[in-house]
Amino acid sequence: MSARNTLTWVHVGDLHMDEANGWQSRDRLAAIVAEVNDHVGDAADFVYLPGDNANHATVEQYRVITDTLAPLRLPYRVIPGDHDFELGDLAQYDAAFPAAHRPEVEVIAGHRCIFLDVVSAGAGGPDFRLTMHHRNRLLEELARAEAEGQPPVVFMHAYPGDLVADGEDIARILADARVAFVDTGHTHYNELLNDGRVVYGATRSTGEIEEGDGRPGFSLVTIHDRVASWRFKETGGDWPFAQIVAPADVRLVTRPADPAQVPRPGEIAIVAKLFGRTADPVTLSVDGGPARQMTPTAGTALWTAAVTLDAGLHRIVVGVGSDRDTIDMLVRGERDIPRRGMPIAPGRDIHSIGAWPEHGIHGTQLGPNKNGRHW
Repeated sequence: MSARNTLTWVHVGDLHMDEANGWQSRDRLAAIVAEVNDHVGDAADFVYLPGDNANHATVEQYRVITDTLAPLRLPYRVIPGDHDFELGDLAQYDAAFPAAHRPEVEVIAGHRCIFLDVVSAGAGGPDFRLTMHHRNRLLEELARAEAEGQPPVVFMHAYPGDLVADGEDIARILADARVAFVDTGHTHYNELLNDGRVVYGATRSTGEIEEGDGRPGFSLVTIHDRVASWRFKETGGDWPFAQIVAPADVRLVTRPADPAQVPRPGEIAIVAKLFGRTADPVTLSVDGGPARQMTPTAGTALWTAAVTLDAGLHRIVVGVGSDRDTIDMLVRGERDIPRRGMPIAPGRDIHSIGAWPEHGIHGTQLGPNKNGRHW
């Protein structure tokens, strides 16, 4: 099992860094940096900031962000949001973050990561649209990913459904290219969408939190053999932390004919990733049965165990210490693979998977584009 097949990043939600609240986001970001350094380490490939970094795009707000990120041992990657464009351009944003931290594309762990700017072509505020440059670059890089066998992953500030122009067209481009995951900011709440072709994620804001009694945290996102997994962790909780990375949870299946996502009956490999050190065993339980120990994969943070299962929906639980990760895994024979029609309203939040408490999703859709406060 090669590390090339696995990409993991830490998503730190919109910072909205601002002195008006006593630099609250600085303290929250510092706590996240400390936890990532102490517990995540090289089990992740990078840290991602999805835009709305500085609340008013000032030099001082950006200075506080970069100073707070300075102790981070993992590389970080950043994209702009509408608050970064508050002055009508990205000059302060570009000056604050060295070019290495804001690439347009980068191959990381064998995956082609494409970072989009959806704010510069707009008029400010939530006027999201792609520049012609980024639209052309997206098409070019998705074609290159296909030619070179690199699963594509896209990072943008908002869902395609939030774009004021060409949103459905962009979503269909992502679907046709079999993008493994699209990670976004903007919402202020935890959410996953699955439009039947692509999984979209959004993570709770760090600076303007609408849910969870205002508790900050971060999500861990993994792509393993083109299977997407997502789990939120509040800061200050226990470590280690487990994430089941294969096969897919039924909520996140986008390729029902792919046995990596929906396995066939028989022997099935369950793969989990462990964040943090432990002397405790990593265990697997299926459908409430007895726990069995998983086996570490040398040179990685991955743990595996094989189980033999019939067709049907199975509850998979991986535990370590006080932590448990849970998915519902569908097992299906080849004759039962369904036919799929054309996607309807791709990239829109009508495809939200709803609440998933075990993974930190409340399903409330509180935030600036729904039912939250007016920040």
